[in-house]
Amino acid sequence: MVFLITAFSAAAAGRLFFVQIAQHSYYLELAKNQQGFRRVLAAERGDIYFKTKDGELVKAAATKIGATIYLNMKLLNDPDGILSKLDSITPVDKGLFYKIIKKTNDPYEVLKRRVGWEEAEKISALKLPGVGIEEERWRYYAGDALGGHVLGFVSAEDSNEEPSGKYGVEKYYDGALRGESGSVSGDQDPKGFFIALTDELKVDAAEGEDIILTIEPSLQRVAEAELAKLKTKWKAKSGGILIIDPKSGEIKALTGIPNFNPNEYQKEKNLGVFLNPFTEKIFELGSVFKPLTMAAAMDQGAVGPQSTYIDKGEVTINGRTIKNFDGKAHGERTMTQVLEESLNTGAVFAMQKVGGEKLKEYFHAFGLGEKTGVDLPGELKGDLSNLESGREIEFATAAFGQGIAVTPLELAMALSAVANGGKLMQPYLKDGAGPKFKRQVIKEETSETITKMLVDVVDMSLAGGRAKMPHYSIAAKTGTAQMPNAGGRGYSDNFLHSFFGYFPAYNPRFLILMFLERPQGVKYASQSMTDTFRSLVEFLINYYTIPPDR
Repeated sequence: MVFLITAFSAAAAGRLFFVQIAQHSYYLELAKNQQGFRRVLAAERGDIYFKTKDGELVKAAATKIGATIYLNMKLLNDPDGILSKLDSITPVDKGLFYKIIKKTNDPYEVLKRRVGWEEAEKISALKLPGVGIEEERWRYYAGDALGGHVLGFVSAEDSNEEPSGKYGVEKYYDGALRGESGSVSGDQDPKGFFIALTDELKVDAAEGEDIILTIEPSLQRVAEAELAKLKTKWKAKSGGILIIDPKSGEIKALTGIPNFNPNEYQKEKNLGVFLNPFTEKIFELGSVFKPLTMAAAMDQGAVGPQSTYIDKGEVTINGRTIKNFDGKAHGERTMTQVLEESLNTGAVFAMQKVGGEKLKEYFHAFGLGEKTGVDLPGELKGDLSNLESGREIEFATAAFGQGIAVTPLELAMALSAVANGGKLMQPYLKDGAGPKFKRQVIKEETSETITKMLVDVVDMSLAGGRAKMPHYSIAAKTGTAQMPNAGGRGYSDNFLHSFFGYFPAYNPRFLILMFLERPQGVKYASQSMTDTFRSLVEFLINYYTIPPDR
């Protein structure tokens, strides 16, 4: 008996030592998992707002609360009767319903997501056996496709991942919008019922920050409508319209085509649709570069508005011949006429006067070849690598916007510096994030001189005077550029049309930049986009009650 008792005690002591000492951590964790519970408290994602000209906030993106309807095959009976009752409250996919009920003994199959809360409460009140309701939250965009490229959307790769922002402001400000999740912990009995909950074991979720954008909703809607008309009229592959305050860099409207509806992003088969054409694509934009070339030459004192050269219709550099768009010789021409008539040879003349290396310095100073710093994800920088060769032909073609590629937003900010007195600003979308001054690129007097020349373009030549307004000074320039071949060598028969303008010219409040990729049935940008530009200007004048300046 003594031996047995001693042996049993030793075994018990050894086991207790193993459980309580050697494996203490393991069994402590096991006990916690069995006796305790922990739930993650999801943070409420912040809302996104547009801001009207009067300061009113218009909700653009919000979190909607509703429910998911699911079926439990173990409890479901009378399928036809249940389907009829459900369908009378919320439309149900009948094919999916009958497919689900074939999965016998399956306790959880989703029948419908994003059901309104009122509908969910009606279904819950019926207490249908085998029909379950659970709360669901999702991102909702009140304007559907309005501002799609600006906003982006929210999604999760799988059901176990927390949804996050994809593209647009949703991605750029994802950390601020999503907030921080909280948690709650306590004890539960063997059946899983909570028996203890203390404040010390609760961490509240921190709600996400609301974001107010500089986008003016009425202006955004008009820009999108005008762009849609352009696409339809000229059967363009893609295009865009940007409206910005050139003095501050505040973006008032930004739209591209093809566009998408953030509420239905999952229906898009081509992921390229989600790319913002103003920040995530680069183009050779053509003659809209000529004011930058002229600004560089005039800022250095190499030419003036009345400086002349003899236009022979073409110029040969490094064995390559550059011609005017019309192939004609125009004789003696001033620098102002070079812009009015968009003469390639005149842009080359201005480049030669200032020097290719100096022109390259100005292009970089204008922010070309660098990211603008706009608060949007995935921004690309332009490609000016051709200018590194030092060959005069590369400088010559760059003078009229060929052989170098930039994002449309890069060009818009460079042109804003021409308009605003020579200051390069950083563009922004979040209200209150700017203005941010980067650097002085050209002298104020150079900016004023170029502006006068661009006003002459509108008054004297652009589209036969269709853009001219008798009581407002408007500065503008068009560009029609051949598009490079897909392989990267040579140019195709397809064209990119571009158009920019700002007004009132000598104290600009708005700069508009537009482009169309591969328009059909029209040769020049002045023919395809002048009427759209004028419509936008007239809307801005009326909507913002801008007084005449002449």
